[in-house]
Amino acid sequence: MTERELLDRTKKFALRVFKLVGALPRTIQGKAVAAQLIRSGTSVAANYRAACRARSKPEFIAKLGVVEEEADESALWLGLIIETDLLSAGKVKPLLTEAGEIVAIMASSKKTASRLLLRSQIANRKCSEDL
Repeated sequence: MTERELLDRTKKFALRVFKLVGALPRTIQGKAVAAQLIRSGTSVAANYRAACRARSKPEFIAKLGVVEEEADESALWLGLIIETDLLSAGKVKPLLTEAGEIVAIMASSKKTASRLLLRSQIANRKCSEDL
């Protein structure tokens, strides 16, 4: 996926979280889950956007890690919504699946970026030794 596609996908995820949270019951449990899910779900988009503006490769990798963590936390809250019957599984599962896919994409991207950074550092070291 391209950077633009992931920016759009994470933003759509945040928007879907907003809609789902609006459907939660106004009980103590519903409000508690809503507050946590809205925070983690919107953080996915905000932190991916920040990753795209990173000033260095290590900062980029760190931000991808934050996105991965926030998507995983969102998956936790979505799972709890299903398990506690706050909403029907049919309403929640597509968003839970999307959270899992975002976790996998970010984990893979983080691994690739880390590998490329390591290669770059090794190449720079070899160049320094040749001088």
